[in-house]
Amino acid sequence: MPVPILRTPRLVLRGFRAGDWDAYAEMMADIEVQRFLAGRAFSREESWTSMATFLGSWELRGYGMFAVEHAGAFVGRVGIYHPADWPEPELGWSLAAHAWGRGFATEAASAVKDWVLATFGWPRLVSFIAKENIRSQRVAEKLGAVRDGPITLRGTTVEQWVHPTAMQGVVV
Repeated sequence: MPVPILRTPRLVLRGFRAGDWDAYAEMMADIEVQRFLAGRAFSREESWTSMATFLGSWELRGYGMFAVEHAGAFVGRVGIYHPADWPEPELGWSLAAHAWGRGFATEAASAVKDWVLATFGWPRLVSFIAKENIRSQRVAEKLGAVRDGPITLRGTTVEQWVHPTAMQGVVV
């Protein structure tokens, strides 16, 4: 499935490109970005594998992670994460540290959420967030999600957040 392009007032959400690798690898090598994801910095090779996995999700599932651009530059990833061992599709976000605090995660995740609901009509959409990840919890709250208790994923207990499924307007 071709990756759709979603546009918000400030962002473009699109499929990953080979040209994103340097910026993506830099983001994934930042321990502050990775603290609540992998808990460690990724190598360039691991970053390449991660990008390829996100692209493969589009082919295998018809949805996946988008690369996020602001003013023509890569600033992060936002989309649906659903590896084989995940209990259900997860709305997830991760931005380069230089893009934090500008509302990009909320803006992009809102667009993805609306696109998913319009395209697939899922009755439920969740995000899995580390209890200590206050920044991501704030994004989830801004999206209208509510905490729905703990869940253990790959041996780590995180909080499950459930998003409202009423559509808020889609810009495609």
